[in-house]
Amino acid sequence: METGELVRQAGVFSHVRRSVRMTAGQERVWRTNWDGLGRRLEEIEGQVDLADWFGRQAPTILEIGTGMGDATAQLALAGPEVNHLAAEVYPAGLGQLMLWIEKYELANVRLLKGDALDFLRDHLAPEALHGVRIYFPDPWPKKRHHKRRLVTAPFVRLIASRLVPGGTLHLATDWADYADRMLEICTAEPLLTNQYADWAPRPEWRPVTKFERRAHAEGRVCRDLIFTKSGS
Repeated sequence: METGELVRQAGVFSHVRRSVRMTAGQERVWRTNWDGLGRRLEEIEGQVDLADWFGRQAPTILEIGTGMGDATAQLALAGPEVNHLAAEVYPAGLGQLMLWIEKYELANVRLLKGDALDFLRDHLAPEALHGVRIYFPDPWPKKRHHKRRLVTAPFVRLIASRLVPGGTLHLATDWADYADRMLEICTAEPLLTNQYADWAPRPEWRPVTKFERRAHAEGRVCRDLIFTKSGS
């Protein structure tokens, strides 16, 4: 069975739409900068040429769910040699990220508005990415809503197929049962190998997000997982 079919049958929900109004600054930067930086999923046809989109050949990392973009901007600023592709469904978050891009004069960030699952499945070639980052996805804490969680076995299998050999999948969450499930799913994926025995030490280079600060304030432990695609 093809990976895409597995994903569809799994009923994966990668986001929930919420109504979030953009600020005047976000609207301004959207009008002036979106066409040069971003693409809407529904407007993409066929496979995306990442080198053409970024205007250069460089390792590309996809970040799924960038929130308001501050962590993404910090990572892009610290890693100018890497192409950073930010996937988000909320215009306000993308608008805020474009403000950060403008402030720091970042040339290595591009934006995708739409569902990252569909983008990976339909518009990205196998082994196109050097890394995928999913930091603090919606935990859907109620048990009856767990089926809506982003990180599922079919989705991880799809991600693994889009990574180059040696590419990494980096996950972080502050919900214990979700962290355990992420570990179980990624460990079971034959294309991936855990870089650590179980949990990864928190990388110093990963910016502290508002979700992480909230988790610490509420007494929850944040867990990182870093898996590498097997092969050479």
